[in-house]
Amino acid sequence: MKPRISVITLAVDDLPRAVRFYRDGLGLSSEGIVGEEFEHGAVAFFDLQAGLKLALWPRTSLAHDTGLALGPSSAATPMSLGHNVASREEVDTVMQQAVSAGVQRIKAAGDTFWGGYSGYFQDPDGHLWEIVWNPALLPPD
Repeated sequence: MKPRISVITLAVDDLPRAVRFYRDGLGLSSEGIVGEEFEHGAVAFFDLQAGLKLALWPRTSLAHDTGLALGPSSAATPMSLGHNVASREEVDTVMQQAVSAGVQRIKAAGDTFWGGYSGYFQDPDGHLWEIVWNPALLPPD
């Protein structure tokens, strides 16, 4: 398999609320909810870096599409999404932006044991995000 991940889909309980958080709260670019004319089709896409999109899709629609039973919302710790930024100050800025958008800070930003700086928050559906400055993996922009 060639590494061609192009969409990361987060299952959400309340699609309009999730769109408001990511678009209006964090400032990610999106045309908003599309596909509402189709049963289980409502979805919102957000542009990330070149060739990568974030999709928000109702949990009920993901369960329907996969054929899996709709279970309880996932626990926060099976995975986290890492957002790497160019400086410690940018970590603080993004963390404050998320908190101002109404989410819970899980861990205040601080120095890490490996020489970086990071903090964690959970989005409205409990998805865990790490905002991180990693001097060994600086973003190209």
